This record gives sequence, structure tokens and C-alpha cells, in this order.
Amino acid sequence: MDNEGLSSFEIAQAQLDTVAEMLHLDPGIHAILRVPMRELHVSIPVSMDNGEVKVFEGFRVQYNNARGPFKGGIRFHPEETIDTIRALAAWMTWKCAVVDIPFGGGKGGVICNPKEMSNCEVERLSRGYIDAIWEFIGPDRDIPAPDVYTNPQVMAWMMDEYSKLKGCSSPAVITGKPLCLGGSAGRGDATARGGLYTIVEAAKHLNIDLSAATVAVEGYGNAGSNIAILMNSILGSKIVAVSDSKGGVHNVHGLDPDKVLRHKMETGSVINYSEAENLSNEELLESAIDILCPAALENTITQSNASKIRAKMIAELANGPTTPEADEVLYDNGVFVIPDFLCNAGGVTCSYFEWVQNIHNYYWEEEEVHQRLNKKMAKAFQDVLSESLERKVSMRIAAYLVAVARVVEAMKARGWV
Repeated sequence: MDNEGLSSFEIAQAQLDTVAEMLHLDPGIHAILRVPMRELHVSIPVSMDNGEVKVFEGFRVQYNNARGPFKGGIRFHPEETIDTIRALAAWMTWKCAVVDIPFGGGKGGVICNPKEMSNCEVERLSRGYIDAIWEFIGPDRDIPAPDVYTNPQVMAWMMDEYSKLKGCSSPAVITGKPLCLGGSAGRGDATARGGLYTIVEAAKHLNIDLSAATVAVEGYGNAGSNIAILMNSILGSKIVAVSDSKGGVHNVHGLDPDKVLRHKMETGSVINYSEAENLSNEELLESAIDILCPAALENTITQSNASKIRAKMIAELANGPTTPEADEVLYDNGVFVIPDFLCNAGGVTCSYFEWVQNIHNYYWEEEEVHQRLNKKMAKAFQDVLSESLERKVSMRIAAYLVAVARVVEAMKARGWV
């Protein structure tokens, strides 16, 4: 089956279809899992700084809540689509299940370019989005979080707006908040740190010496910069290439990821970093390295470039960076892939920790958060690896098998089917 021309959601459905057949799912259960339970399309009028009113289009997709309240981030992106949001909500369903936390899957987004908006305009948009969806979210219904181009400050505005509408403080409605408003210690780098813990487990399985490993990171945002910094500082791995939307830089002797991040903060991109040579994203992906970390957007690795990937391990910190066609090529070529909804589940796992702390109004030290996160991620990795080895399938298929089976178990226990 040629999946290269499929949309993100069609890819998510195709992946589910493969696993449904392997699990011999009842057709009714399969049909329920192929589509979201609810979709919200909202119009958000915002007063811009020039006095004009601009209407933004927003979404919230609530995919499946058999295992608990919907959970998922909110993206602000100029090229956002409902199709992508549907796919991400589906993947969030499987992500929460594979790490065994009591949430379902959801996702939200607004079509906008926050890079071209003032801070006040972004705040008004953030509050307007909550005004449009607040009746459909809540600590026991749907708990949003940050995602692409949203951050703790945006979450703070959203939590504050929801609290005003409810008439009481409701920190547990949103995760990824600033520490002063009920955020969790360790949340800032949780996605990358969770990925780090899966990389450590994978390296044990593959007998890779991480202290001597070479690493390339595609996408130098929150997850990408943090995985580079953590792998370099904690494991001693050599970061030889990093990139962002404008291009990349390479140094065979290794980059200082903190210095590269400062350069990006000052100039807006990693390119033209003085201690490296520029290279394209394509060149980075095809570098001769031990570990490749895609940490940008969807469909980065496709059938057209999968055969050129020379990394021994791919740790997918981005959502949906590899198409199904590419997956087959990588598996046949012996490239070990830690699939996205396992590798990048550290963020939602720490969001779960934040939600628990908000509910109890009792907060943990950062060391305790790291210990709990390590335990969760290592257990999830081993569950998936065992399934992969037992069934002789890729790690992605194994992750789906574990996750879908857990969601189906909850659906049956509730009496939905």
C-alpha cells in the first residue's frame, strides 16, 4: 500500500488498520477507534493592536476518553489543519495508553502566526480560544497543554481565563503552566528527558556506547535543544549536527549545544554559527551518525529519503516524522526506531504528574519528578520492546499493539462494545 500521498490523519488511520488486523479487533471496535468522538470548530474574534478585528479559526479534537479525560496540547501555527489535529489527537490516545497513564487523547490548534503577533495579541487570542471551548474542557473532562508555538505563559493566560469563567481557581484544567501557577518541576525539559530515558534503554538493547555516540538533531526548539543538551551533559554523547526551519550546522568534532541555543536566541536560527559549517536539513538527516533525533514537524522521513538514512537509531521526538512507507524501509534496513508516541511521551507523562499535583495541591521536588518519569518511560519502553521481539515486528507496530489493546480493554470494561 502506497501511503506517501496520504494526509497525517489517513496515515494514523492506516497505522491503526494494520494493528487492528493483527489484534483481530471486532469491526465495531475498529470503527469507533478510526474516528474522533468529538470535534469542535470555533471562530475567535481578536482585537488587533491596529484597531482591526481579525477572526481566527480554531479546533479542539477529542478523540477517545475510554481510559480517562481527554489530554493533549494546543498548537498555534500558520499552516495548522483539522486533519493534522485529528492525527495528533489519535496519536495522543495511543501515547497516553502506551505509557499507562489514565488519560484519553485530544488535541487543539489555532491557525495563526504568533511570530507576527504582539504579546498582547497572542494573549487576547489565547483567552479567546478558551472563551470558545471552555464548556468542553475541565480537570475531569479535557486537559490541554502547550505544543508548537505555545508555552507556559500562554497556558497561564488560558488557565486564568477558564478560572474567571468558572468563578474559581482551576489550575488542574491546564498543564505546562509556570511554576508559580501550579506548574510541575521538571516539566520544561520533560519531553526531551523522557526521550533520553528511552534512548538509554534502546542503547542497552543495541549495545551502543552513548558516551561515544554521535548525534544529529533535526529541529532545535524546546524538545530538540533539550535532547541535545541532555545527551551531551548527562551521557557525554557528541552532538555533531543540529537544524531548524532555516537550515542546519555541522561540526564533526562536536557542537556545544548550549552555545548553539544562545546563538539561535540571538539571531533567530542555528545557521551561521561561528564554530560550525552550514548544512541543509536533508544533509543532516542523511549524516553518518549513531543517533538521529527528528524533533520538528510531521513527514520528515519519507520513502524518498529513508534508504539514505545511515543512523543506527532514530529517536522520534516529533509527532509523526516518519511515513509508513519510510517505516518499512527503515525496518528492512535494520534502523532501530523509537516511535514518536513512545519516545516523546515524557511531556504528557509529566503533564499527568502536574495534574496529580494540582488535584492534591501538593508538589514534588524535581528529583522526584525525574525518578518517576524515568520509571514510567523505562517500563513503557520494555513493554513495547517485549512485544516487538515476541511478534517480530517493528517498535512502532509493537507500540500500537500495546496501546490499542489497552484502550480496547477499557472500552470493553465500560461496556461501550
